Amino acid sequence: MSRRRFLGCAVAGGLIALPGGARLVEARERAANRAERWLELMNTHTGEVVSVAYRGAGGFVRSSIERLEWLLRDFRIGEQRPMDAALYDQLADLAVAAGSDPRFEIISGYRSAKTNAKLAVEGHGVARHSLHMEGRAIDVRLRGCSCARLRDLAIDLQRGGVGYYAKSDFVHLDTGRVRRWVG
Repeated sequence: MSRRRFLGCAVAGGLIALPGGARLVEARERAANRAERWLELMNTHTGEVVSVAYRGAGGFVRSSIERLEWLLRDFRIGEQRPMDAALYDQLADLAVAAGSDPRFEIISGYRSAKTNAKLAVEGHGVARHSLHMEGRAIDVRLRGCSCARLRDLAIDLQRGGVGYYAKSDFVHLDTGRVRRWVG
C-alpha cells in the first residue's frame, strides 16, 4: 500500500464515526496537518489525467499547479488561466470527507468568455457572469461517491457555491459566496 493511500485510509477511517459537520471540520484539520495534499483529476473531454501533490510542507507546488491549470483549461480553444487555489483544497477536503479515492472527473474548469457566450446561445444554461470565467469554479464528479452525497458534503463544507445537476450527474463548486441551487 502506498504512503498516499495509507494516509487517505487512515484519515477516512478516523472520520467514519463523526457526524456530518464535525466530519468536515476534522477532515480539514487532518488534511492541513499532512505535509502533502494530493489530487487526481481526469478531464472528461480530453481524457487527460493529472495526479499530483499540489501542496507540500512549503506551500503550493508551482509545477503541479501549472499541470492542474493546463488540465482545467478551456479545451475548446486551448486557453488557460490561473485557477483559485482554494478550489484545490476544497476538492482534496471533499475527497477526504467522502472517504473516496481523490480522483475527480472534470466536466468544466476554466471557461473563456467566448466559450461561455457560445454555450449560453446554445441553451446550455450557463450563467452570463460565470465564476468559471474567473477560474473560480469547477464542475465535477468524484469516483466512488454519488453526486448527491458530494453535494451534501460540499454544502456542509461552506466554502462557496454548490450547484447540483442530477440529470447531468455533476456538482458545481465555486469559491464565491456560500449558496446552493439545483440545476
